[in-house]
Amino acid sequence: MRIFALGILLALGLPCASAAAQDAIAVKVDSSQPGAKIDRHIFGQFAEDLGRQLNGGIWVGRNSKIPNTRGIRKDVVAALRALHVPVVRWPGGCYADQYHWRDGVGPAKARKARVNAAWGDVVEPNTFGTDEFMDFASQIGADPYISINVGSGTVKEAADWLEYMTADKPTALAKERAANGHRAPYKVPYMGIGNESWDCGGLMTPAEYTTQLKLYGRFVNTFNKASPMQKIAVGPGSPDTEYTEAVMKTWKERRGWSWDINGMSLHSYTVFGGWPPHMVGTDFGEQEYAQVLKETLKMDGLLQQQSVVMDKYDPEKKISLVVDEWGAWLAATKGSNPAFLEQQNSQRDAILAALNLDIFARHADRVRMTNIAQMVNVLQAMIMTDGPKMVLTPTYYVFKMYVPFQDAQFLPVTFDAGTYSFGDVALSRVDAIAAKTKDGKIVVALTNIDPDRSANFNVSVPGIKSTVARGQVLAAPKIDSVNTFAAPNTVKPKDVTAVVKDGVLSIALAPASVTVLSFDR
Repeated sequence: MRIFALGILLALGLPCASAAAQDAIAVKVDSSQPGAKIDRHIFGQFAEDLGRQLNGGIWVGRNSKIPNTRGIRKDVVAALRALHVPVVRWPGGCYADQYHWRDGVGPAKARKARVNAAWGDVVEPNTFGTDEFMDFASQIGADPYISINVGSGTVKEAADWLEYMTADKPTALAKERAANGHRAPYKVPYMGIGNESWDCGGLMTPAEYTTQLKLYGRFVNTFNKASPMQKIAVGPGSPDTEYTEAVMKTWKERRGWSWDINGMSLHSYTVFGGWPPHMVGTDFGEQEYAQVLKETLKMDGLLQQQSVVMDKYDPEKKISLVVDEWGAWLAATKGSNPAFLEQQNSQRDAILAALNLDIFARHADRVRMTNIAQMVNVLQAMIMTDGPKMVLTPTYYVFKMYVPFQDAQFLPVTFDAGTYSFGDVALSRVDAIAAKTKDGKIVVALTNIDPDRSANFNVSVPGIKSTVARGQVLAAPKIDSVNTFAAPNTVKPKDVTAVVKDGVLSIALAPASVTVLSFDR
C-alpha cells in the first residue's frame, strides 16, 4: 500500500493543484429537491451495563478522586456534550432483560448487588441506576431511551418503573422518586419493549413476542402527559423478515387504539467471517480493511429489505425503523476480559462509521433513530478510559464532524462512485451525501474509501454564492492507526478550506479519509 504523502498534506489543509484534475469525481447536489429530515436521533448512542462502560467509564462514584459531578465523570460528559448526543439507550442490550429496576434505586448502601449473567458473571453493585442514568442523560443533554425487561420481568414491573420515572401526581412511586432526590417527573421520550426477544431476550417466536408486545404496549405508559413517549418494538437481527412481518401485521390489525407502537428495532453489526467475531482491531492489512468495509455496506440492502415489508403495512411511514444496535464487532483486545467486548478503534472504523451514517441519511424517510454500539470502552466506542485517563477514538471524531447533519434536510446527490478493489473484494471507491442545515447552510460529507489513492472532487451546488467552504478532514498515517493514552492525537481532524468557483467546490482528499465541509448559500 502506497504512503499517504499527498493525503497528509491535504489533511493539513494545504492546497493542491491536482484538485481540478481531469479525473475529478463530479458530485452534483440538487438543492431544488430536498428529501426527508435527517433526524438528529440518527446520531444516537448506546450505553449498556457491560464491562467497563458504566463502572469506570461513565460512573466513578461521588467519592472518586477522578473529577466528577454526582459520581459521573466530568471529562466524559464534556466530550459527549461536544457531540450533541441526541439520545442514549440504557440499560441494554441483553442486560436489559435481566435488569430489575428496584435493585438500582434508593440509598446506595441499600441497593442489591447482582450477578451480571449477560456479560461475564461479574458482580453488578447497582450504584448506577435509574436516577443516576437520568442525571447522566441530563448532563450530556440527551434524551433517555429506556429498554424495559420483557424477558425476565413482568408487565407490572415495567409499568411501575414508568410510574416511578414519570408520575406527575403524588402517587406512592412519585413520592418514592422525590425521596430519592428528584421531585419533578422525568421525561422518557423513548421506550424499547424488550431487546432481541428472538435470542438473549427470551428465545421467543414472532407469535410469542407479539403476544407480549400487545400487553406491554397496552399497560406500560408514561404518566408525564406533558412529555409524549414513543414505544419501540423488537424487530429482526438479521436479513430475515419474519419478525418484521409479525410485528407490522400485529400493529396493523390492532383493535382501535387499545395499544400502539411508534417504531421497530433492527440490529445489525459488521462482523466479517461469522461468529464469534475474530477480525482484529489493530495490526491489520489492506485485505482486512477491504473485507470489513464491504461487509458494512450491506446495511443499505438490509434497510431496503426491511422497508419493503414495513411499507406493505405502513405506506405512510408512521412507524420508524430504529437501528438501535450497529457498528463494528471485532475480536476483543488481547489481554482484556473477552466478555467485556473491549476493542480498539482505528481509521478503518472511522470510515465504517461515516459510510453507515451516510446510509442512514439516505433512508431518513423511514430510519429516524440509530444507536451505535457502544459509548465508552465497549465495541465501537466513542471514548476509552483507564482510571483517570481518557482518549477519544476516530469514531468519536466522525460523529463530531457530522453534527451539522443533525435535523438537516437531506439533499440528493449524484456522482460516479467508481471502484476500489483489493484481491477478490470490490466496492465503491468514494461516497458522498449533502444536506441543508437548519440555519440554511449547505453541508457535504465526502468519504474516500480507497486507501491507496487520493480522490479529487468537484462538488457543484447551483445557486451557491460562497467562494470558500470550510470544514475538517479526518485522515491517518495508516488504515490501522489508533489513538492510545500514550499517543492520543494520532488520528484527529484537521481544519481544511476549499475554493468554490462558479458554484463548484474543488478539493483533493487523502486516501482512507472522511471530510465534512459547509458553506453559505
